[in-house]
Parts: sequence; structure tokens; C-alpha cells
Amino acid sequence: MSDAVHAVKLAEAGYLWLVPAIPALGAAVLALFGRRLEYPGKDAPPWGNDPARWDWHAHDHHGHDSPAGHGHDSHGSHGHGDHGHGDHGHDDHDHGHHGLAPGQSQGGMNVVNAIANAAIWIPFLITCYAAFQIATLPEGVVGLHNHLYQWLFIGKFSADMAFVADRLSILPMFLVTGVGGLIHIYSMGYMAHDENHWRFMAYLNMFCCAMLLLVMGDNLFIMFIGWEGVGLASYCLIGFWHKEMANATAAIKAFVVNRVGDFFFVIGVALIWWNTGTLNFFEINAQAGNLAQTAVGVGAMSVATLATLCLFGAATGKSAQIPLYVWLPDAMAGPTPVSALIHAATMVTAGVFMIGRLNMLFAVSPATLTVIAIVATATAFFSATIGITQYDIKKVLAYSTVSQLGFMFMGMATGAFWAGIFHLMTHAFFKACLFLGSGSVIMGNHHEQDMRKYGGLKRLMPVTYATFGLATLAIAGIPPFAGFFSKDEILHKMWGSHHFGFGPEMPLPHLGKILFFVGLAAAAMTAFYMTRQVCMTFFGENRADPKVRDHIHESPRSVTIPLVVLAFLSVFGGFLGFFFVPGWNVLEHFLEPVMPGMHHIWGDYHAHAGEAVLFAVISVAVAGSSILAARAIYTKKPETADNFVRKFPNLHSVVYRKYLVDEGYDATFVSGTMGLSRLSAWFDSTIVDGLVNLAGRLVRGLRQVAGWFDRVVVDKIGVEGTAWVSQTFGSLFRQFQTGRIQTYIVFVMACLILALAFLIADFGRLMTTAVSGPVN
Repeated sequence: MSDAVHAVKLAEAGYLWLVPAIPALGAAVLALFGRRLEYPGKDAPPWGNDPARWDWHAHDHHGHDSPAGHGHDSHGSHGHGDHGHGDHGHDDHDHGHHGLAPGQSQGGMNVVNAIANAAIWIPFLITCYAAFQIATLPEGVVGLHNHLYQWLFIGKFSADMAFVADRLSILPMFLVTGVGGLIHIYSMGYMAHDENHWRFMAYLNMFCCAMLLLVMGDNLFIMFIGWEGVGLASYCLIGFWHKEMANATAAIKAFVVNRVGDFFFVIGVALIWWNTGTLNFFEINAQAGNLAQTAVGVGAMSVATLATLCLFGAATGKSAQIPLYVWLPDAMAGPTPVSALIHAATMVTAGVFMIGRLNMLFAVSPATLTVIAIVATATAFFSATIGITQYDIKKVLAYSTVSQLGFMFMGMATGAFWAGIFHLMTHAFFKACLFLGSGSVIMGNHHEQDMRKYGGLKRLMPVTYATFGLATLAIAGIPPFAGFFSKDEILHKMWGSHHFGFGPEMPLPHLGKILFFVGLAAAAMTAFYMTRQVCMTFFGENRADPKVRDHIHESPRSVTIPLVVLAFLSVFGGFLGFFFVPGWNVLEHFLEPVMPGMHHIWGDYHAHAGEAVLFAVISVAVAGSSILAARAIYTKKPETADNFVRKFPNLHSVVYRKYLVDEGYDATFVSGTMGLSRLSAWFDSTIVDGLVNLAGRLVRGLRQVAGWFDRVVVDKIGVEGTAWVSQTFGSLFRQFQTGRIQTYIVFVMACLILALAFLIADFGRLMTTAVSGPVN
């Protein structure tokens, strides 16, 4: 490594490659042998190679009719919206009598679960060992490095297969393997008896492998491989129940929207490599100052600003910011564990992590940070308003994710990069708990996702209620829960930001304070809609169908145990960033050596305890007021919300329909693209094909002329005519070739007579001329 890399000292650790390799191996084993393990029968199953082809509803091999609200009939009424086939075996009471699917082996399923879990928990243990090593490294050494080999070498371009586990990447490594591992356990119960259970577990392993590549690569090339890998895995997981058109459409939408962002990623990477000659993160950060001084010829913009704007454009796709956030709410089409994995622990945080990894490059680009601050704050506010009006329990959480991602980017934009990473960590805890809790509620209510048909679940599902409630307090920003510390720190830093602006000609020193109030309003709405969700789901009278209500009960332990662990982390995880007492902020001090960008913007600034307490009081007062207001409306006076809707129907309709953004995209980009494709199809079929067809006709015409010439002139006249003439004359002369000597003698005598006659006649003429002289 170069001297620039050694400016950030790393110790060699030859085992790091195992962390992403083991989930990859698990995915490969399950992909190759998973179906054979779960369906071990010698006879070919009725669904061929894909169990999803089997119509489970039309072939109930257990020979019973499912009662309304139970078993298969309930599937039919709700399609595959959340559970699809996956609800086989989710509910012990309703599905226990179904046992296994036709041909499915319980032992084989256990083996599949064991392989999938081993593939994620072994990397978790390796991550623990790596964290221990990092904690015991000598002063000045901030992480571990594992260089395997030089992967690509093309001219001046080279990319190494190398991994790093430093103070920054170790946090997402824990989230991917730890929270991801809990989601694996949850999936064992949630996806049991799904006809493609083995394939689902393989996809989970593949997703975790790609995410680990993304966070562990020591250069942008490896990050890009992981970046694309999570895009592919998310496509497979979101569209897992692909027999439903809505699910397939959602998967395609996520894939296409992310490709738009990826286009900017490639441009940003190319700009950086062209101007630095390297893709190594540490070398890029070391050259950030030079990139900030290098103009690109677009006004006064520097290479650093243009490259970071492109990278942020990529982040808007992967991390669901305006204007590329539209795929994320539709990703609810995937099974609930997928929602938890994508929304909480992994993919959507990729953009935040990328900025943290290149923090010095972003720190020297105040214009980019200004753009990020505006877009992120708008996203947080905008999506929070939508969350207030939604009734689908998962849709509320989806828009909550978009809003919380906005808070993470706000933290990165302030230059206090550790605060954004801090919120990334706490969000993984409480959002995973909330999504898995929503899955538990959906299972208990027979696949119903409309909160207007819930109510009173506090008594019926006590563990789910308790864990869901704790996670709600965490995301609402109530101390001492995790979300309070991270969100409050972000708002605090936003208030104190003075670096915003677009160059010396256009400084924006007060922008931070304006965005602070917008962010505070978004935080207030977060507390409001999350309390609304809890009240509509767990409090009041149960509004479910009586046939459903009679069978609601708590979820099995494979579901509740992960909920309890995540709720515990949601309560205590925030103390890693406890900032009220100097020296207790473990996370900030831990990250400081790998985030020189923080020092570049904030210097040695540290808030006074009194200042921190003041902002905390403001934050708690706002969140507490919102919680009390939502509780009063949705538990004591529910008619208030109905009256508001009746009084402002148009406003509610617009917000409920998500400001018609999807319709706007359909009317512009989608319709425009479709129109362009139709125009291209017309041009292809009419112009291009027309020219080709015309050329074909010309060739056919020439062929016919050539054919006529060949048939008439060459064949008839040339060949056949010559043959006819030869034949005719041959036939004529054949008459004289009888083979009889007498005939030949007659011919000879006749010829002699004619010759003599000719000679005699000619002799007479000569004699006459000699006597009388020549005739004049």
C-alpha cells in the first residue's frame, strides 16, 4: 500500500475474506442442493423443477376444506400481498394441521435452516473476533486489512481484491451479521412450509454476502460489486412471490430505479479514478484537498464537488431519497423478513455508509453537503406527512424508513459524520424490531395489513405489543431509548452548521437553522404517526372479523425471541452515543480516527453540557407533545381524525395518495419512456424494416430478371439453342452416314459428275471468250 494508506494505519488480518465468503458459500450450497434437501422423494415432484408452479390451493393433499379465515381460503382473499404461500405453517393454530407441503421433508427443512443460519452466524463470530482485535490494536492503528490479490490490471487501471475491517466498517458488519442473523431466525418460523423456503434462505445469504462486500471492500470497485449485488438480491427477494403481478412489478421498479442511481455512481467513480489514479478509499481521502482545488471546467465547480454530487445521486437511489425514493414503499411486496432486512440493517443504508467512507472527500465539498442537507431534510419531512395518512401497517413503516434515512443524510450533511452513522445503527435496531413486529401482527390477524381492522392486540399479543411499543418510543425520540440520542444529535448539529452554501459568492450561514426547524417538524410527525400506529393496532376494541378475532394469539418463539433481542438493543443501544457527559460518547471517539472530515468541518468543537440539555429538552417536548396528541385522538376521540378527513377531503386525498408522485412519474418518465419505446418500435418496424424490406424487394426483382435472363438467354438461347442447332444439323448429316459402301459410291459418283459438269461448263465459257473476245 502507498504512504497515503499508511497515513491510516491498518494491521494485516488474513481471515477477513471469510466474512463475505461464508454467506456466499451458503447461498451456493442452498441454490444447488436446497430443493433436493427439502423434497427428497425419488419420484419427480408434480411441479417439476420449480415448486412455485404447483397450485397449492387447487391441490389440497390433506383432503379438507379450509374454513373461512383459516388456511388456504384466507390466502385467496388476500392474495400474496404479504404472505402468499409463505403463510403455510406461520400460525401454529391455523396451519399446524397442514403439516408439511406435498413431498416436503421436515428434516430437509431443518438442514436448510442450519446451513443458512451457519452461513450468517459464523461470520458474526468472526466479526466479534475482528472487533476484539481492533479494540486491542496499538494506538494509531485503526483497523484490519486483508489483501488477497490484484484482481484487475488494465493499463493504468487496477483493482485489488482486498477487505478492510476498521472502526467504521465494523459497525455495519455487526448489523449485517447480527441483525441479519436474527432475521434469519425469524424467517425459520415465518417462511416455514413455503414451497420455496430453501430458495428464500439462499437469497437471504446472497443478500448478506453482497452487503458485506459493500461495507468491507477497501476500494470503490469492490464496493460497486456489493452495490450491484444487493440490487440483484433485493430484486429476487422483493419479487419472491412472483406469481402475483404486483410483486413482480415492485421488484422490477426497485431494480430499474436503482439502476438510474447506479449510472451516477459509475460517473462519480470514473471522475475520481481519472483525477487520482486510484480507487482505494484511504488514498482518495488523502487526495481530497487536491480534488477540491482541481476545476472541471463547469463554472467554478471542482472535481471533488462534481464527483460527490454524482455519488450522492447514486445514494438517492439506493437509500431512497428524493427523487428516487419511490421504489422503497412498493418493496413491501416482499415477505416481511425481506422488508426488515432491506429497510433496517442493510441495503438502504448503503448510501449513508458510502458518504461516511469518503467523508474527507465530502467534507471539502460544502456545495455537495448543502445539496444533501436540503434534499435529506425535504425527504424526512415529505415522507413523514405521508406516513400520517397511511393505514397499511407496513406502508407506515416504509415511509418511516424513508424519513429516517433523511435524518441520516442530514447528519452526514452537517459534517458530523459520526451522528449519521450513529442513527444508522440505532435505526437498524428499532426498525428491524418494528418490521418484524408488524409481521407478527399480520400473522396473528390472518394476513390482514389494514390497521383499521386491528385494535385491542395489547392483550392478545403481549410480547409483540411490548417490543413494538419500546421500538416505537425509540424511533419517536423519547429518552433514554436509542433513537433519542442519535436524532437529537443530528438536529443539534444541524442548528450549529455554518458551512452551507454554494461558494464564497453564495454562502448560506442560516440554512442550518431553517433546516433544523423543518427536521424538528419531521421528528414531531414521526412521533405522531408511530403513536397512531400503536393506538390503532394495540389499543381500543378489536375491529377484526369475529372469525379472525377468535384465533388471534401470540406468535411462536422463533418470532418473539428476535423481537425481544431487538427491543433490548432499541432501549440501550443509544448509550454508545451518550453525549451529555464529556468522555462518555464512546461512538464518536471510536469513529473519530477514521473520519478526518469531521475535524475538517467542526475542528475541536464540542457542545457544552448545558447546550446539549437545552436541545434535548426541546426535542423531548416536541416528541412528547406529538405522542400525547396522537394518543388523545386515536384512543379517546377517534372521530377527530374522521372529522378532519371530512373537513379537508382533498388535502387528505392528495397526501394519502402520496402527493401523486407515482402518477406524476407515470405521466412523465414512464409514459415518456413508453412513448419513446413505441416511437422506436415504429421507427424500427416502419423505417428500418421498410428499408430492409425495400432492399429485399429490389433483390427479389433483380433475382427475377437474372432468373429470366438465365432461363431465356443463357438456357434457352445460349445452351438449348446451340444444342438444337447442333442436333438439327447432326440429324441432317446423319442421313448421309448410312454405313453402306454402295451409298457412299453413289454419292462419290454424283459428286464427280457434278464436278465434271462444272468443269465442262467452265471450259466452254473459256473457249467462247477466247474466240469472240471478252464480253464488255
